[in-house]
Amino acid sequence: MNLLWEIGLQTIEILTLVFGILGMTLSLMLLFAPRAARHLSNVFNRTLDVDQKLGFLDRDISTENLVYGHPLLVGALLLTGSGFAFLFFMLKFDVPHLAAIFFGAPHKTLFGEIIFQTMAWIGRMGCLFGMMAGLILVLAPRRLRAIEQRMNRWIETRRWIDKVNRPVKSLDTFFFSYPVFFGLLGGYISFLLIVLSILNLLR
Repeated sequence: MNLLWEIGLQTIEILTLVFGILGMTLSLMLLFAPRAARHLSNVFNRTLDVDQKLGFLDRDISTENLVYGHPLLVGALLLTGSGFAFLFFMLKFDVPHLAAIFFGAPHKTLFGEIIFQTMAWIGRMGCLFGMMAGLILVLAPRRLRAIEQRMNRWIETRRWIDKVNRPVKSLDTFFFSYPVFFGLLGGYISFLLIVLSILNLLR
């Protein structure tokens, strides 16, 4: 697992170097050839039809016939699966061991233990909720259905989609209004990224 961790770090360092070089190139273009930078920006500008891309999400998925048509079966499966997962999180989920596998040396595992402990508590709470829902589904499916219908909410997303679909030209205008400032700022940041990535790759 330490080998995979090292491969991941090397990949991040290489990507940082690539992005640093790209950033430096764009910064130099802003400083010495702003017209070419604007032309390049126009070439890469794209329009995305959000309605077409996200249309498959705007569908009703009916699960009532399956869940409430066979409440004993679905409730028993939910209760059994959640109970098994709860026992796993309580008895077999070894947080220190997992942190040592993914984060290596013992003095580096504190952050990993916090992450895995949080995952364990989220998993336990989810399993308790699943067991409670399965039990109510077995004993009182009508009550669970009433609770579900009370919790159903309609969220209007049209205004958000309209905002995403609206072209934003102010960003390009802002960048190209101050090419020297953003060229120097981008060059400085890109230089730091390039130096840091090269030092990490050579160590």
